[in-house]
Amino acid sequence: MTIKEQHELGKTLWKIADDLRGSMMADDFRDYMLSFLFLRYISDNYIEAARKELGGDYPDKAPEELKEHGVSTPLQLWYGENPADVLDFEKQMRRKVHYVIEPDYLWTNIYELARTQNDDLLKTLEKGFKYIENESFDRAFQGLFSEINLNSDKLGKNYDERNALLCKVITKIAEGIAQFSTDTDILGDAYEYLIGEFAAGSGQKAGEFYTPQQLSSILSGIVTLDTQDPKSGPKKKLENVLDFACGSGSLLLNVRHKMKENGGSVGKIYGQEKNITTYNLARMNMLLHGVKDSEFEIHHGDSLLNDWDMLNEMNPAKKVEFDAIVANPPFSYRWEPTEEMGKDFRFKNYGLAPKSAADFAFLLHGFHFLKQDGTMAIILPHGVLFRGGAEERIRTKLLKDGNIDAVIGLPANLFFSTGIPVCILVLKKCKKYDDVLFINASDKENFEKGKKQNKLRAKDIDKIIDTYKQRKEEERYSRPVSMDEIERNGYNLNISRYVSIAKEDVKIDLLQVNKKLIELEGKIADASERHNKFLAELGLPLLTKSKEGETNVDGVITHN
Repeated sequence: MTIKEQHELGKTLWKIADDLRGSMMADDFRDYMLSFLFLRYISDNYIEAARKELGGDYPDKAPEELKEHGVSTPLQLWYGENPADVLDFEKQMRRKVHYVIEPDYLWTNIYELARTQNDDLLKTLEKGFKYIENESFDRAFQGLFSEINLNSDKLGKNYDERNALLCKVITKIAEGIAQFSTDTDILGDAYEYLIGEFAAGSGQKAGEFYTPQQLSSILSGIVTLDTQDPKSGPKKKLENVLDFACGSGSLLLNVRHKMKENGGSVGKIYGQEKNITTYNLARMNMLLHGVKDSEFEIHHGDSLLNDWDMLNEMNPAKKVEFDAIVANPPFSYRWEPTEEMGKDFRFKNYGLAPKSAADFAFLLHGFHFLKQDGTMAIILPHGVLFRGGAEERIRTKLLKDGNIDAVIGLPANLFFSTGIPVCILVLKKCKKYDDVLFINASDKENFEKGKKQNKLRAKDIDKIIDTYKQRKEEERYSRPVSMDEIERNGYNLNISRYVSIAKEDVKIDLLQVNKKLIELEGKIADASERHNKFLAELGLPLLTKSKEGETNVDGVITHN
């Protein structure tokens, strides 16, 4: 399937969502729509693996034949005919694809119930979601559908109305997907597209779960480069990568995609998310993109409180560290740090971020877990670059310790949730250069202006990454700045102090201007003299000069 077809599938599914959600808010309907796509994905993946496992024993019969046996899927038929072999079959499936789905809960059967408007659809879905949460996977996937309330009044006033709406939604999704020759990877791309569209419809809430792909591309492009010498190109292996405010997981998946694109790989993906709905979206998103449950770990919890046992290890010898850390935490989040938190191993050497803005608290949380040869890229509001007080002290220490590698300024209106301009800070514990690279990508030449949102084009993203990679200096765009100069500016990192996008006024040389005026006056005098000769020969009044420098022709005054 081409990129164009992928986008068309995403648009088709979005139109279905937009048509069917009625008065329901976009972020409410999102959870139903994406859960059904997830069920479709893991069902297709499971059926393909089952077909390979059973080989010639797989009853690959036409729908009409299956109907004669009173079933909708080949696996329902096989389970019915081979009850003694089911346990061994499921053990094999757990070993090979890491999960099991009972035939009644496969998408094919769910769709058939919806297509025929069967009264049992809602009950079957409830049982199926519960089964997948508690029994499908060897590892814990409890609560995966915890925010999917199939008995919500938003779906209908009673069981029949809710069942009827779900029949309609599932049928339309199945019909929409059937227009395209999809494979399992394509549904993951469609899922990402829908997350973006739902984010647009959610307005202020979008920041809770979605980082625009254009920004994800910049962060992933930076952290996958060689840490000590970005010019040498991308790394071949990231043992692990962390996003401690991972939302729906798109940023982590972008890092994984970038590594694969460069011929490399990621060992394991780690994410943390406080919002339960978004946490579930992230887990589904990982599986939808072919990341096995053993290849990622998403924790539901509060990063600022550091309630993840894995990261709360007091023994330095057991400390978990990451090759790459990416994050887009909530901007200027109000928090309530306690006196005891000042002794926390993440903050004790820097001090606590102010209550009014936890930006540096998030930064220090991630930075603590960065490997000595790792790279961290985090999106933050511009205030962190110049605000005083506690933030100035933290910023100054990071600079003096040589931990801030680059500051990248971006245009306003890139996010659904806020119109403020943001910046990307790149941090390292051990870096090659003793300066700080400033990139000012906020000029109108470096993005596409939209009615509601601005957009970084592919060439704009490539320019940022290439400038970082080559550590280029370009007028009105980028410059490596020495620590001496930053110190002279009081460790203020306001980007315009170092790379201004303002165009200089054209300097006017008054002596040259005066010289040209004198030359022009001489030319005018010569021209007037020649013209008067012609006028005299014709017997016409001559041109004369008044005292004020005006030309008088036969009583008519004109200004020169």
